[in-house]
Amino acid sequence: MKIFRISIISIIIFAANIVLASGGHDVHFVPHVDGTTLSILWTIPFAGILLSIAVMPLVAPHFWHNNFGKVSFFWALTFIIPFLIVEGYSITLYEFLHIILLDYIPFIILLLVLFTISGGIRLKGTLVGTPILNSIIILIGTILASWMGTTGAAMLLIRPLIRANQHREHKVHVIVFFIFLVANIGGSLTPLGDPPLFLGFLKGVDFFWTTSAMFMPMLFMVVTLLLIFFFIDSRYYNMEDHSQKQVTNEKEKLGIEGSINFLFLLGVITSVLMSGIWNPHVSFTIYSVKLTLPNLLRDVLLLTLTVLSWRFTSRILRQENQFTWFPIQEVAKLFAGIFITIIPAIAILRAGTDGALSVIINSVSSNGEPVNYMYFWTTGILSSFLDNAPTYLVFFNTAGGNAQELMGPFHNTLLAISAGAVFMGANTYIGNAPNFMVKSIAEEQNISMPSFFGYMLKYSIPILIPLYILVTYIFFL
Repeated sequence: MKIFRISIISIIIFAANIVLASGGHDVHFVPHVDGTTLSILWTIPFAGILLSIAVMPLVAPHFWHNNFGKVSFFWALTFIIPFLIVEGYSITLYEFLHIILLDYIPFIILLLVLFTISGGIRLKGTLVGTPILNSIIILIGTILASWMGTTGAAMLLIRPLIRANQHREHKVHVIVFFIFLVANIGGSLTPLGDPPLFLGFLKGVDFFWTTSAMFMPMLFMVVTLLLIFFFIDSRYYNMEDHSQKQVTNEKEKLGIEGSINFLFLLGVITSVLMSGIWNPHVSFTIYSVKLTLPNLLRDVLLLTLTVLSWRFTSRILRQENQFTWFPIQEVAKLFAGIFITIIPAIAILRAGTDGALSVIINSVSSNGEPVNYMYFWTTGILSSFLDNAPTYLVFFNTAGGNAQELMGPFHNTLLAISAGAVFMGANTYIGNAPNFMVKSIAEEQNISMPSFFGYMLKYSIPILIPLYILVTYIFFL
């Protein structure tokens, strides 16, 4: 079965890390790329994979559906081969292992376990997708996202939401607002909600600082978006002819099946927190890439929880949940290419004012003082297209990197970085991993989701950008 193949491959990688760690490689020599020497042209493969995701489903949908993994692999090679020629074997191998072992594998393992566990929980009962019910489901998901992660909350509720609206003629907007709130903005209140906030936690930001600091901006976004959604959904609902809808007298009572998966979900939360709090100062090294024991143990525990969820959840329940592996496969293949081709973009940003993107770094300060609204917009816009976790880290370090100072005198700067990274992940399908997973699940259920550009032009730009402008005036000016 696919899940076991994925798990076995990941376990083999971890085992190889531990075995190779004893090889005696000099851990003090880190052959990393110098971002100050990189031209902006190195970001062409990254732009290429983004354009492929945006354009190919429109112009060649059948080819894309069957070959998106090959397209992702092509763009990865388009970067790796020239980089190998120019920078050499050592730097290329180090940068590849660094992004794969420290970023991609933990990223995909966390998505896999949340996808598997949430897919084993079925909210049963007769649900009718009225504007009120849809708003309630989205609100519940938004609240849960900060405590079980945007991926966990999104995967838990997207299928019940789709089932509730299967009779509706207009339902694309329901999925889009679900992406806005549950898959992104809902993860604002704790480090468990979204990866960049967890990175801040690892850097010394207090666990509940995020809760208090982000509460008001999140509340503004949630209330405003829910009101907009209710208005739009009510308008579409009233346009539809409900008189012809088949009514059943046998209404299924609300209930939850697969409740053992909540125990596994608690294990996920505990494992993630453990990796951030426990520090035994034990690590393993493979080609100068340091793999700490807490992170290795976390990922092994997450893989174990994935297998346990698959083993102890009824296959019939998953069938009734319309659970398939395609969404996680799509994310795994596409984001592998994205993570690899993103290497030069992150290196250039980390070079700061000495890099090819110095204009961006210079824009967030004036006369040595932070320009908070620019931190919000630059972190946010880059997080819409780059991975928001390293983007957050780049600007966290640009702002000084001292968690105590950023929570104190520069409170609004850290708030701007945090809000930008979390809120603006909703701007594109690739801004946050659950966005793509929700889109994929919706399309599996024959919901015609907008294209990459269609999503932006019809929904995120006209709806979200005006709200970001208001957030700028209210909180950062």
